[in-house]
Amino acid sequence: MSDESSATIAGQRRDWKTDHLGMYLDSGGAEGHIVDVSDIGGHPFTTTLLLKYIGRKSGRTIITPLIYGDIGGEVVIVASKGGADHHPAWYLNVRETPELHFQIATQAFRASWREPTDEERARIWPFMEGVFPPYTQYQASTDRLIPLILLSPVEPVAPFTA
Repeated sequence: MSDESSATIAGQRRDWKTDHLGMYLDSGGAEGHIVDVSDIGGHPFTTTLLLKYIGRKSGRTIITPLIYGDIGGEVVIVASKGGADHHPAWYLNVRETPELHFQIATQAFRASWREPTDEERARIWPFMEGVFPPYTQYQASTDRLIPLILLSPVEPVAPFTA
């Protein structure tokens, strides 16, 4: 997929993402954890989290809603950007920070993170395709290897606010 077609998809979904983030934050996580993404090839009951990190250029705190899976006691997120030829900004920011925070429903955590490699990544990728089937097409549409991030909770923190 070209960056232009990815940008078109992102533009169509931008309002949805903004509304979803607002609902998640405004409700303290009571709403927004489960979403219906069947309109874009996903499942009607898809789990999402909020990822909080610091912008590498701006220094601002940013919160991004992302689809996630849970495997082996770690939370998995996918840096797909709809199959674009370049990584999403959130992934570039994560790579430059040693510590993240994430929220699932009403529970938030300080977290460590890592990227699985080789055999571990090969085992986790099909699991995430099951969580969100469009990942298969996203990977097929780009030459870049779409990164996976594994999050491990370190300690509970207060739920995120707007």
